[in-house]
Amino acid sequence: MNKFLIIAFTLLCTGWAVNAQNITIKGQVLDNLKEPVPMANISQVGTTNGTISDIDGNYTISVPVGATLEFSFIGFKSERRTVGKGMTVLNVTLQEDSQVLDAVVVTALGIKRQEKALSYNAQSIKQDELTKVKDANFINSLNGKVAGVNIQSSSSGVGGATKVVMRGTKSIEGSNNALYVIDGVPMYNATNTEGTGRYASRGTTEGIADLNPDDIESMTVLTGASAAALYGSSAANGAILITTKKGKEGKLEVGFTSSMEFAKPFVMPEFQNTYGSNPNDAVSWGAKQASTGYNPEDFFKTSATYTNSLTLSIGNDKNQTYASLAATNANGLVPNNEYDRYNMTLRNSSTALDGKLKFDIGAQYIIQRDQNMVNQGEYMNPLVGAYLYPRGLNWGDAGYFEQWDEDRGILTSSPFPEGEYAMQNPYWVAYRNIRTSERKRFIVSMGISYTIKEWSKSEKWDIGARYRIDRTSQEYKDKRFVGTIATLLDGGTKNGFFGLNTGSDMQNYVDVLTNFNKNFGEDWGLAANVGASLSDQKNDILYNQGPLRDDGLPNIFNIQNIEQGAHKAQFYQEGWHEQTQSIFGSVEVNWKRLLYLTVTGRNDWASQLAGSKNKSFFYPSVGLTGIITDMLSESVKNSLYNTLSFAKVRLAFAQVASPFKRELTIPMNTFNQADKKWVKEGYYPLKDLKPERTNSFEVGLTTKWLKNKLNFDITYYRTNTKNQTIRATMSASSGYNYTYVQTGNVQNQGVEIALGGTVEIGKNFTWNTGFTYGYNKNEIKELVKNLRNPQNPAEPLFKEDELLKDNFGNAQIILRPGGTLGDIYAKTDFVRDANGNIDISQDVKPRDKYMKLGSILPDANLGWRNDFSYKQLSFGFMLSARLGGIVVSGTQAAMDYSGVSKVTADARDAGGVFVGGGMIIPAQKYYQSQGRPKDYLTQYYTYSATNLRLREAYVAFNIPRKWLGNVVDLNISLTGKNLWMIYNKAPFDPETIASTGNYAQGLDYFMLPSTRSFGFSIKARF
Repeated sequence: MNKFLIIAFTLLCTGWAVNAQNITIKGQVLDNLKEPVPMANISQVGTTNGTISDIDGNYTISVPVGATLEFSFIGFKSERRTVGKGMTVLNVTLQEDSQVLDAVVVTALGIKRQEKALSYNAQSIKQDELTKVKDANFINSLNGKVAGVNIQSSSSGVGGATKVVMRGTKSIEGSNNALYVIDGVPMYNATNTEGTGRYASRGTTEGIADLNPDDIESMTVLTGASAAALYGSSAANGAILITTKKGKEGKLEVGFTSSMEFAKPFVMPEFQNTYGSNPNDAVSWGAKQASTGYNPEDFFKTSATYTNSLTLSIGNDKNQTYASLAATNANGLVPNNEYDRYNMTLRNSSTALDGKLKFDIGAQYIIQRDQNMVNQGEYMNPLVGAYLYPRGLNWGDAGYFEQWDEDRGILTSSPFPEGEYAMQNPYWVAYRNIRTSERKRFIVSMGISYTIKEWSKSEKWDIGARYRIDRTSQEYKDKRFVGTIATLLDGGTKNGFFGLNTGSDMQNYVDVLTNFNKNFGEDWGLAANVGASLSDQKNDILYNQGPLRDDGLPNIFNIQNIEQGAHKAQFYQEGWHEQTQSIFGSVEVNWKRLLYLTVTGRNDWASQLAGSKNKSFFYPSVGLTGIITDMLSESVKNSLYNTLSFAKVRLAFAQVASPFKRELTIPMNTFNQADKKWVKEGYYPLKDLKPERTNSFEVGLTTKWLKNKLNFDITYYRTNTKNQTIRATMSASSGYNYTYVQTGNVQNQGVEIALGGTVEIGKNFTWNTGFTYGYNKNEIKELVKNLRNPQNPAEPLFKEDELLKDNFGNAQIILRPGGTLGDIYAKTDFVRDANGNIDISQDVKPRDKYMKLGSILPDANLGWRNDFSYKQLSFGFMLSARLGGIVVSGTQAAMDYSGVSKVTADARDAGGVFVGGGMIIPAQKYYQSQGRPKDYLTQYYTYSATNLRLREAYVAFNIPRKWLGNVVDLNISLTGKNLWMIYNKAPFDPETIASTGNYAQGLDYFMLPSTRSFGFSIKARF
């Protein structure tokens, strides 16, 4: 019996010892699309033993036989598996539970970080959001989808430059546009000269519009300075990080996309055609007539845009290749307006030395051409003639815009009244004032990295280097035929005018970056990045333009035919060269993956500072993040999961500096085109200029609810931008014309909200919805009150604590403390009697005090996106709105003056304009006083900028591969943009802009209208 007990006890102890012995389990965590799930939690149930998967979804854990492993990741349903005897590999596929909160995102300099560790607001946009409803400039596809971002599309038409402002306008004189970053490398977003003011009308595209949206993998929008601190001065206004596609391991995959889009004008002013014009008049104040049926929309064509794209991907475990070809071809609303872009991309990624050494090389070649891209203004703008076309003339005759000149044996323009607005026959402008632009861009990027030490897939130390060259050559031609009005021929009334401008932009960028990621024990983790970069940019332009020689050939457009000695002929070159050298670093420390402290620093040596006492500038950032739900006990966390699934709070402060503009510290000579002489810049010498600095603070809360089916994110921010460099006039007795001073404090504070959710009804129906809201208050806290004359400190530099910026009509943008960077004031008004009634017998006069009309800056922007899917069918729509602010329409003023607006016909039908006191003013007298060309009374042409629209909608159907013989996956869709303007009080689209400059938004002067479009697309994947 005793022997039996001893044997039984021995066997029991042996079995217990066997069961207690740990074994090593390895595996990979995948999602339902067989893609790796990085940073998934793998834990042994009932213990504190656990680990996380690496960037490729791989994990390793040591557990006893019989243990239960739980695999979990935010956005997926948790899975449990029991470890069996002899098991060494355990692969798990997690099923999607709701919208996924990406655990790893690409941040500054291409550094990958856990999203839950970020102390700032980073909003991700997937590739299908850019291509579901396409735009020739894909940046427009972000509108309404990102909180805190104000996106305004260009009036230049297809491919036009877009203005992107994040968290408000900050700089008085500097750029307020966001930075674009491609695969970790900042991009110089070149734009050509844009038409501004009363006359100039040249439209333009921009560098970011060159990209093929089908080459983009994903985008991350960093709205604050904290997020973009590592990028330096260029990112003071936020950054859009773009990750492009690479080749994938596996068999050859081919994708083809073809789409077509047709567009008509969206928002137009109201016209009249029941009152004609007197003979030879350019205005329509004639007698009443039968309706001519003419509508300026008759001048516009149906815009058509065709896009075709081919992509290829192939690779094995050591070498992957991606290639693409794309073509975008468009005809605009205006006759003879064209836009073409061709993209070619090739990229190869490879590894060596058992994966320790990685190479990445890519090349892009882009050809872009546009013709007659017009944005606004009077000169060479066909909308002037189309809108103001005298209503007594037969519109059918407008098509006969030229006639034969028997004496000269050439075609010249048919007679057409010029009037007060440099008006020409709109078809003559379209076909005989031809402006073309061609850009050829070549981008080569190379990257190499080496893993110095690898402790695990998520713990390693590596070093890498990147280089990119981005070179663009461009050619711009301006051809004005004989018969163009004399004002536009610069004296060349006999044979025409020609301009040929050629130039190039080149950016060289190189950086070196080392990354260190290591856990220390169970509680501590460290992620450190240290690097250096050099960015070198050059720009060169050669101008040749002027009237054609009187003894030359008519309408022969080449340089040798230009009148070399003409007063307005211009032959000159200009350019600039900037370079910034930088060192930077960041350190992230985490405790139990519950608390994350991140500190960054960057020091720049910018060439603009040469000659200044300040040779460089340093700026830091610090952020703290706490994962609230992970701080709870396991039992409390599990009990809350069905209600509150995830919560984190974040806090960040950052400082970003921007250098002042080039050539301020070293006086330069400039060439005066008027008298053809060199002139020395006459400004007071400057040596103690400092960089412009933006201090940014933000606090935010990120939460997931109802088993991750609902997400809510809110951020409060405040920024203050100081040391603004401003030009100040000096008295003639000083010996200088002006000087530059540094002052000012512009504050922006606001709230960003993002709310999203997923509703599943049954097995086949899903509704995904997302709401974004961004509110911003812009305020000038300090301006120029305390500035003194550097030669006489007792004398103030400015008479008033204000700055006068752009003016238009009788209005002026005036910056004052307590106001915004977009406040508009009216300078003149009608003369009024003692009772306030208009005295039309007298001319308008200056006001005693400027009348504030409002601000062109919005108070808030919002978007509401909805996507539905049922089996193979999907459909969706998005509403967006701008709230607050004002816009001004100089177009409406010109229409009133010319008598072609509906309101002038209504007034004539009513017997005149009733202005109070029983007084009736003849319609022509009233509107030609109110809308007069050079200084129209802006207060009567100011409108609310608030608008609500159905921005986009789509219906798509997926045809599975199995339906097509397992050959191809097919997606067919119908799309629409700007389908319905639900609310708008302005006579034009308030979200359209003529220029990306600081003070051009909200001002309409014969801008090309925005468009309503319908499209069809087909996507195939072989």
